[in-house]
Amino acid sequence: MQTRERKSLIENTAQAGVWDLPVRVCHWTLVVSFLGAFITNRLGVSYFKYHVFFGYAVLVAVAFRILWGVLGSRHALFRSFVRGPAETLRYSLELLRGNHRPYAGHNPLGALMVLALLVSLGVQAAAGLFGDDEIFNAGPLSGHVSRNLSLLLTSIHRRLFYGIAVAVLFHVLAVLLHSFVFKEKLIRAMVTGRKAVTDPAGFHGIGVARTWLAVVLCIALSLILAGIVIYAPVPEAGGI
Repeated sequence: MQTRERKSLIENTAQAGVWDLPVRVCHWTLVVSFLGAFITNRLGVSYFKYHVFFGYAVLVAVAFRILWGVLGSRHALFRSFVRGPAETLRYSLELLRGNHRPYAGHNPLGALMVLALLVSLGVQAAAGLFGDDEIFNAGPLSGHVSRNLSLLLTSIHRRLFYGIAVAVLFHVLAVLLHSFVFKEKLIRAMVTGRKAVTDPAGFHGIGVARTWLAVVLCIALSLILAGIVIYAPVPEAGGI
């Protein structure tokens, strides 16, 4: 997109509510939980219980975001921002040529990153439930699986972190690119929920009933996870 066209587009935009409160809370919960899990892991075995709790938070947040991608407001829905291969490729080629086309919600590449992070974080946290390092730490559900499977899931839990870290790095770089080069204030938008759009009249705030639905979903998912963990058998020495 040419400089004059981009300037005209910016001048004809207005702020509107795009990302609802549940999406923003879920986003920052994942940020804090991922960092918290990494830090508590590095601090050593005495912080393992906190590492586990951060893992629980990741699982609940991922499960909630998947459900909210079906039940949420307009730009929380997967069908509103996940595009097909053709549109994603077209957007990528335009971006390489310096032609940036803004989207109200996630752009096609951003949508792929959302899906990749949700899947990888969910898999990593779920694998941690069944992990066992055979020294100090064992996941709350490690007693449900064989030793070999537990060791495999432990390896996945450890190795997947590096892939997630690389994806997070690219995500942060992309946000900075859009913020400073394309002048999209994405960080502020993920805090306030408001973003510059060309048709603000077409956006409506999330209703109170929908917000309460998000609260109920989070409570239900937390209770389900707590029930699974509490009633899981205590891992025995030597495994199954």
